Amino acid sequence: MSAVSEPSVATLRTDDVINQLAGITAASNLGALRAQRPDIVRYAEGSYHALLEPADFGNVSPVERDLIALRVALLTGSSALRAWHQARLRSAGVDNAVLNAVAENPSDGQLSPRIQTILRHVERLTKAPVTATQEHIAELTAVGLSPRDIVVISQWIAFLSFQVRTLVGLHILAEEQ
Repeated sequence: MSAVSEPSVATLRTDDVINQLAGITAASNLGALRAQRPDIVRYAEGSYHALLEPADFGNVSPVERDLIALRVALLTGSSALRAWHQARLRSAGVDNAVLNAVAENPSDGQLSPRIQTILRHVERLTKAPVTATQEHIAELTAVGLSPRDIVVISQWIAFLSFQVRTLVGLHILAEEQ
């Protein structure tokens, strides 16, 4: 009869994006709680990297991915996500005029037609995904996006929505402590 060892206590990944956005440390109660579910932490982090920093970006650039994330953050009121992606965009050399256009009025002509179309898709999927139609997909195709690109953008928006909900839930738990 072989002995069964006790499972080891999981440790919190300090480089996990959700932990960083939520300000969670290993010593905190939320850190201990998240460390109990290492698979969830690992899969969420893996999804983040697979969608934001893939080996093959296809036809959706890193800057476009961060602009998408910034718009989701603005639409959902996630200040942590907004600050995170603004910092990434600034470090990529994106100027304040572009950031302001994304924040204030993405359709006012300051952004390229491609970015305007992508950000309309972001708003649609973030606020009212059921309203998306084939015509909207055709608009994305018309600005040079392939079916693969459209799926990637839509997956990224869905992940960001998950990330925002997770951050809200963690914030609520932190307030209860």
